[in-house]
Amino acid sequence: MGKADGFLKYQRKEAPSLPPAERTQGFQEFHLSLKEAERREQGARCMNCGVPFCQSAFGCPLKNLIPEWNDEVFSGNMRHGLSRLLKTNNFPEFTGRVCPALCETACVCGLNDSPVTIRENELSLIEAAWENGWMAPSVPSVRSGKKIAVIGSGPAGLAAADQLNSRGHSVTVYEQADLPGGLLMYGIPNMKLDKTVILRRIEKMKAEGISFICGTKAGRDISAKSLRDANDAVVLCCGAGIPRQLEAEKEKPEGVYQALEYLTASTKAVLKRESPAVSAGGKTILVVGNGDTASDCVATAIRQGARSVKQLVRKPAPVEKQIAWPHPGRLQRPDYAQEEAQAVFGEDPRMYQTEIKKFISDADGRLTSVIISTCGKESELPADMVIVAAGFSGADPETAAAFGLSLNERNRLGNAAYETGENGIFVCGDMRRGPSLVVWAIAEGRECAKKADRYLEGYTNL
Repeated sequence: MGKADGFLKYQRKEAPSLPPAERTQGFQEFHLSLKEAERREQGARCMNCGVPFCQSAFGCPLKNLIPEWNDEVFSGNMRHGLSRLLKTNNFPEFTGRVCPALCETACVCGLNDSPVTIRENELSLIEAAWENGWMAPSVPSVRSGKKIAVIGSGPAGLAAADQLNSRGHSVTVYEQADLPGGLLMYGIPNMKLDKTVILRRIEKMKAEGISFICGTKAGRDISAKSLRDANDAVVLCCGAGIPRQLEAEKEKPEGVYQALEYLTASTKAVLKRESPAVSAGGKTILVVGNGDTASDCVATAIRQGARSVKQLVRKPAPVEKQIAWPHPGRLQRPDYAQEEAQAVFGEDPRMYQTEIKKFISDADGRLTSVIISTCGKESELPADMVIVAAGFSGADPETAAAFGLSLNERNRLGNAAYETGENGIFVCGDMRRGPSLVVWAIAEGRECAKKADRYLEGYTNL
C-alpha cells in the first residue's frame, strides 16, 4: 500500500467521455483516458483492506488480485501491475470495457465514499501493455502431443483455449460466425468494444499456436464424430443465445427483429463500411427490454439515424434506496444509451411497466403500430420497427444433440464439474451456467480448462 491516506486525500475521478450528442455521430469508442498523474491518484485510493471484498465471491468471479495491481498503478510500475493482472484474467481489455464492475460494488472504500475506479485501473494496465509492446506472443516451449477442439469462440471458449494452449496442448477453436469472438464480436456494439481490440487478441493467440476455423458449425458443417475422433478432448462453449420470445410474436409482422440479429447486422456493416442489412435509419423504433443489450440497441438505433426511439420496460421505475453492503449487484450508473437519447430526443426513452400486447400491420404484412399495456391501461403506439431484447432462454439444442447430449430442464448442459456425462467432452460458459457476464464466462473457461487438462494429463498446474 504505497499511499496510506490515499482514500482520504483523493476523490474518485472517472475517465471522461465524449459528449452524448457528439459521440452518437459514429461507432467509435467514446471513452477517453485520464492523465498518468490522475490515474496514479486513483490507484492510491485503494485501501489495501485486511479483507479485500473486491476480489472475493462478493466482487470478482476471477478473483483478480486487485489491491496488488492498484498499488502498482499508484507506484507507476505498470509492468509489475500487469504481471499480477494476467495471473487471473486472460482478457483484461474485454472486462476493462464491458464488465459492470461487481468488484467496485464490493469495494470497502465505497462504504462511506465512492469506490475505487477498479475497472478503469485494470484497463489502463492492459492498454499500457499493448502500447509498450509487453504483450508479445508467448509460445509454449514443449507440446504435449494432445489435441483439443474448443467449440465456440466467445469469452469462455477463448479463455479455455488460451489456458489449454499454455499447457502445451494443440488447440483448435471452431466458430460458426465469419469472425471469432462470439457475442464479444457481434453481441456488443463497436462503441462499447472496438472490434480491433478483439482481433488484436486473436492475432496474438494465433501466434501462440492456437488455430481458428470460422464459418463452421460443429455438428452441421463438421460432424461431431470427426471432432471426437481427431481430438483427445472437446470443450463445448456454444453460449446460450436462443432468444426469449414475446407472447405477441406468435403473429410477427415484417419489422420485428431480435436484438442479436439487429446488433449483428449493425456490426457487420461497421466492419465492412457499408449500409446495414437491418437499419433503424429514419424509422420509429421501439426497443423491448431493460438490460445492457436493450441499451445497446437504443444507442445503435440513435447512431443509425432513427426518427425516434422508445424503450419499453416491464418493471417499475427504480427507486433510489440504500443497499446493504457488500452487495454483489451492479453500481447504479447512468446508462450511456439513455444519456444519448436525452441529448438527441430531449427525453428519457424508457416507458416503465409497459409491454406489447399486439402487433398491428398493413395489408402487406409490414409493422405499423403496436398495442401496449402500461400499468394495465392499453393504448396504441406507432412503430416502424420493434427490436426485442428480452434476454436469452438457453443453449442451442442442435450442437448438444450432435454430440449425443441433452439439455436439462433449464436448457443448459453439464454439471458443476464442467462434465457432460460423455468421456472427454466438457462444457463451460453460458452453455453450462446460463446467460451471464463476460467476466463469468472467462472464469468458466479457466476452470473448465483445469478439468480438461487433468483429464488429459492426470494432474493440472493451471
